[in-house]
Amino acid sequence: MKTSLELLEQILQETAKVVIGKDTEIKLALSAFLSGSHLLIEDIPGVGKTTLAKTLAHVLGLKYSRVQFTNDLLPSDIVGLNIYNVNDASFSFKKGPIFSEFLLADEINRASSKTQSALLEAMEEKHVSVDGTTHSLPQPFFVVATKNPFEEVGTYELPSSQLDRFALSLSLGYPTPQAEREIFKNNQIVALESLKSLSQEEVLHLLSLVDTIHLNEDILDLLQEILHFTRTSGLYVTGLSTRAAINLLRLSKAWAILQKRDYVIPSDVLDVLPYICRHRLHAKGHKKTELEIVDAIIKNLHIDT
Repeated sequence: MKTSLELLEQILQETAKVVIGKDTEIKLALSAFLSGSHLLIEDIPGVGKTTLAKTLAHVLGLKYSRVQFTNDLLPSDIVGLNIYNVNDASFSFKKGPIFSEFLLADEINRASSKTQSALLEAMEEKHVSVDGTTHSLPQPFFVVATKNPFEEVGTYELPSSQLDRFALSLSLGYPTPQAEREIFKNNQIVALESLKSLSQEEVLHLLSLVDTIHLNEDILDLLQEILHFTRTSGLYVTGLSTRAAINLLRLSKAWAILQKRDYVIPSDVLDVLPYICRHRLHAKGHKKTELEIVDAIIKNLHIDT
């Protein structure tokens, strides 16, 4: 089997053949997977959200399912339902698309809150309950959700309980002129089948790496300082939750892995912090970007980067 660094480099290189000019975003998406959490991609249609998800699923060699969220989608359309068998007067469970290793919840905010809530138990507990029976999900289980701007017609606001299930949120944005020119030349056609995929053994090996990354007391102090500031500064509607803190810790470890280190340094924490805060922290009085939010944290805590 290839080394961890070779496997990670393969993932990044193969994904970048399709998702051109978005190296940082690819690394962030991979960090979410390595940390055992989930990813939210918020952006306008047509900038590559679904393409990134499909490509990453193929490169990781995971069983992939896609659910197009619409306003008439029901929870049972995602989770599954019990079906009555007339012949033997019994019920059998028909699994929904959530029973996959990589689930793409496409345009998640076009469905109602009731339907969105079908993902809550699955994303947190890695199982679902139907009619009092618990059904375990495959391992690994990774959710990537895409979200259109709330201002668009037919979209709903995501509840905070749903947002907090996503470790990080990112925006792809428009490609650079150079990247867009390369997309034009390639005519956007790269067959996923031509990309190298990982084996199940290789994927499980990579998922075990986060727990081997070292954290010293100084990093834990830094994490707690950040939490304390977001909760007590009075700048934000609500501070970061304990779940967010655990996400920050594990994502910092995953980011350290991608920097080819087996220990976390302050810059790892600060590199992923904007994407932890983006969908969680809301400034009182006026809207701030994630960079402004992080700048306020750094300025007030005098963090040595």
